[in-house]
Amino acid sequence: MGKMLWEPSEERVRNSNMYRFMSFVNDRHKQAFTDYDGLYAWSVNHIPEFWAAVWDFVGIHASRVYDRVIDNEHKMPGAKWFPGARLNFAENLLRFRDDSVALIFKGEDHPTVKMTYAELYDEVARVAKSLKACGVGPGDRVVGFMPNMPEAVTAMLAATSIGAVWSSCSPDFGIKGVLDRFGQIKPKVLFVANGYFFKGKSLDSISRVAEIIRDLPSIEKVVVVPYTENEPDIGGLRNAIHYKDFRAPENGLKIQFEQLPFEHPLYIMFTSGTTGLPKCMVQSAGGILIHHLKELILHTNLKREDTIFYFTTCGWMMWNWLVSSLGVGAKLLLYDGNPFHPDPGVLWRTAQQEGITVFGTSAGYIAALMNEGLRPGKEYDLSALKTILSTGSPLSEDGFEFVYREVKADLQLASISGGSDINGCFALGNPMGPVYSGELQCRGLAMKVEAFDENGQPVINRQGELVCTAPSPSMPIYFWDDPGSKKYRAAYFEVYPNVWRHGDYILINERGGVVIYGRSDATLNPGGVRIGTAEIYRQVENIEGIADSIVVGQNWKNDVRIILFVKMAQGKELTDELRDRIRKMIRVNASPRHVPAKIIAVPDIPYTLNMKKVELSVKKVIEGQAVQNKDALKNPEALDHYAGIPELQEE
Repeated sequence: MGKMLWEPSEERVRNSNMYRFMSFVNDRHKQAFTDYDGLYAWSVNHIPEFWAAVWDFVGIHASRVYDRVIDNEHKMPGAKWFPGARLNFAENLLRFRDDSVALIFKGEDHPTVKMTYAELYDEVARVAKSLKACGVGPGDRVVGFMPNMPEAVTAMLAATSIGAVWSSCSPDFGIKGVLDRFGQIKPKVLFVANGYFFKGKSLDSISRVAEIIRDLPSIEKVVVVPYTENEPDIGGLRNAIHYKDFRAPENGLKIQFEQLPFEHPLYIMFTSGTTGLPKCMVQSAGGILIHHLKELILHTNLKREDTIFYFTTCGWMMWNWLVSSLGVGAKLLLYDGNPFHPDPGVLWRTAQQEGITVFGTSAGYIAALMNEGLRPGKEYDLSALKTILSTGSPLSEDGFEFVYREVKADLQLASISGGSDINGCFALGNPMGPVYSGELQCRGLAMKVEAFDENGQPVINRQGELVCTAPSPSMPIYFWDDPGSKKYRAAYFEVYPNVWRHGDYILINERGGVVIYGRSDATLNPGGVRIGTAEIYRQVENIEGIADSIVVGQNWKNDVRIILFVKMAQGKELTDELRDRIRKMIRVNASPRHVPAKIIAVPDIPYTLNMKKVELSVKKVIEGQAVQNKDALKNPEALDHYAGIPELQEE
């Protein structure tokens, strides 16, 4: 088990939102909880009482209160949450309408833009009026193909204020990737930026948008936001209008927030699409609202005075999660660009300049910082920083220790894990508890998460399947175009009826900490023993000279053998001596079963557009199978390097 790296002071514990909530529950329900473990146990065993307490504690604004919390807490899928309630998602995010800063936007080669809560409300009102004038109403789809910029937030809030359903892709998606997603949901209005910046280059989006809308006949209006140039030519786009001409000219408009049921559709999120057309997961306005506020206020300890940043694009669920911080009244820092341009310190310089208190990133970014030799805490003033969040893939023990050694000794490092499926987390941070190396601090409140063994039984201190045995309000209400919920049930409920099987391989220890071992569908099985890929990545990330890696199982002589592909750092070479060193480190720190049969250098590692390694696609390529839907990949050309490798045909 990992060693303890940090523990909050008593003062920090007592000033946390989690502590205030625990006291709130103690008073309301005549309990005497003093720590997270007791509160968590109560939350998963008293689900209706827990979510009713959250509703009141975070201050959900509704025009009609609910009749009951849930109709059947033992039913998955299909449980109905907060029936009878009427509310609006955007109204809850726009509850603050003062002169405090709401959004700070920083983009490559672009001046910093700031917008107050009052200005944001006014902007949303103007765009909402124009959407209504276009005939957009409840249930219609409005989509964005945009960088992470204020207009994306404004468009989402304007759409959801009138009950429309929002979905978005980032501008680095290819044409087919966008059509695979938006083509299924038939949007009425498309918001786009004319281009975006990446590594100092200006990249055009207009030509791709022209091709996209040619195959999207449902689009009745294309709203173009100028970004890389002030007056982009939109003459070649059907039904296109400049953003400044689209929004209503009046100031001081009042938004007529559409009051809708708790389970009214809010977002359509997409699976990665590496095994076929992306599945379209429809999530509810009330479910996302209460789930996000629980995670932001309680688990992230977000307060009005905070400045929160997450390095994300509009194509990743962390964008949706970040934007919900508006409901807390915090400052949101939106960043668009490459996190290493013009140099590896760009995000930490931004943290210093803007006083970021909650810094959200990925395990891959932290590993890249380690390889770059950057020491953010020595080079920048991070005195305001109190929390670092990491997700996307498991953070190695070395990554944990790097943060405390080279970023800041006194902060909460919360490794978090969940997915687009629930637009949130199964396991995440606890501001009242210690941080242990390599561990997620806790399972989320009211998330009845277990590790199931091969017999479908919960186990402690043993690896197993991540399952959730009780419903949660942010779980999809349905999949788009899925009669009888066949796709929905197949995705999560076929293995264990009435139990959500997420597809991750985890261990829950006796103190409630969680270790993630990677996707269970990519689990390695040499000699019939299950091994999570993350166990190998943790060791490889410690080796100087290796920039990245991917590990797969190759079917070989009626068994499976482990193949490790490594991308070498610039100027470094994979020698036999280095191979021996890799094998020794894996053997000593993991086990002899983890040692790869082959270690092979490749020029690049393939990732999805959401920056997840695609072990299954690489496995298909090395075994001569076709990979479907390469448009779901950020760098599909990388797969070419894995085909026909002679070493894979040898002992």
